Amino acid sequence: MALQILKNALVFDGHNEELLEGASIAIEGGRIREIKQGDIKLNSANVIDLKGKFLMPGLLDLHFHAYSITFNMHELDHMPAPLKVSHSIKLLEGALQRGFTTVRDLGGGDVGLRLATEAGLINGPRFLYGGKALSQTGGHGDMRPADEEQNCGCAYSGTICQVVDGVDEVRKACRDELRKGAHHIKMFISGGVASPTDPIWMPQFTDEEIQAAVYEANTRRKYVVVHCHTDDGAKRSLRNGVRSIDHATEIHEDTAELLAESDSTFAVPTLAVVKQILDFGPSMGMFPESLEKVKPLYQQMLQSVENMHRAGAKMGMGTDLFGPQYHPLQSHEFEYRSEVQPAIDILRSATSINAEIVQMKGEVGEISEGAFADLIVLDGNPLEDLSIFQRPEQMPLIMKGGELKRNTL
Repeated sequence: MALQILKNALVFDGHNEELLEGASIAIEGGRIREIKQGDIKLNSANVIDLKGKFLMPGLLDLHFHAYSITFNMHELDHMPAPLKVSHSIKLLEGALQRGFTTVRDLGGGDVGLRLATEAGLINGPRFLYGGKALSQTGGHGDMRPADEEQNCGCAYSGTICQVVDGVDEVRKACRDELRKGAHHIKMFISGGVASPTDPIWMPQFTDEEIQAAVYEANTRRKYVVVHCHTDDGAKRSLRNGVRSIDHATEIHEDTAELLAESDSTFAVPTLAVVKQILDFGPSMGMFPESLEKVKPLYQQMLQSVENMHRAGAKMGMGTDLFGPQYHPLQSHEFEYRSEVQPAIDILRSATSINAEIVQMKGEVGEISEGAFADLIVLDGNPLEDLSIFQRPEQMPLIMKGGELKRNTL
């Protein structure tokens, strides 16, 4: 890969609020070779003058579904596989064009999509997958309606989720997903919105089942992510060694303090999907039960983010959007969070903190020597206007691993 230099940039490194002015970055072999205030002079380097534009690490979305084609799970589960893959390619490529250079798939994403991305068949972000998420019978990942009769006692296994019950079934499912290269294991430990038969407040999986998943993930130096809306579920996650509490909708002040004290458990709020369902739910074919469940969640999640921010807890960022026409809301997550959090902390959530959560600290989410050259350039300063992420035309350069994915400069 050719030696490259990006010069004359205003740099946010993923960590520090103090920006580096007039900086240059040398890139070699897909990684950052050197960072310097002023010019870097290297023979045979391709130089791009950023003319003072804002340069920052590529964004990470830690709650993404490549197969999130529709909220109608019956339709999704019965869709031909080639059609699902075709949709996923568009969703992944769209995410990269919005500046998301890494996504973590939390249900459905598989080794095939990872290999296709690495081979350049999909021009998408770095793809971290966990296979099918784990649900207990009648849990959030069990998408069978209450009035659906089955002619056999088979467990549900759909596009996004699979049903397992008991420690042994959890252990076996984890081992199989990890065998297939999963970067993490996803479990549903509270009720959810999209599923038709479980209330939001319902605790799901026993502590022993969660511990079995954590143990199996640890054998591969991986980790467990949980879908969790409740404060009780967050406390169970902290007790049982879960790394990533996703949604984190109801985090009370005392639990926020516990999260702030932990150096191994993080929260990943997802305001975008709640806003999507509130604004568009009836037109998306969702169960009426789901539309009732979602009504109080947005304000609860904002309060939880505020509680965690005040306590000093580390928060990542995710979106969890479904439907191709709604995926551009991915870029709105920044503005939603700004109601209760300052811009600098939101940018850290989307970059360096997200990288730490996915065990890629020093690799992505920051501008440092040795890190992958996953970089984006903006025509304005997001510390002053977070809505800039909603305007792709103001993102003239996107680079992933030293390869230019967009350059209109």
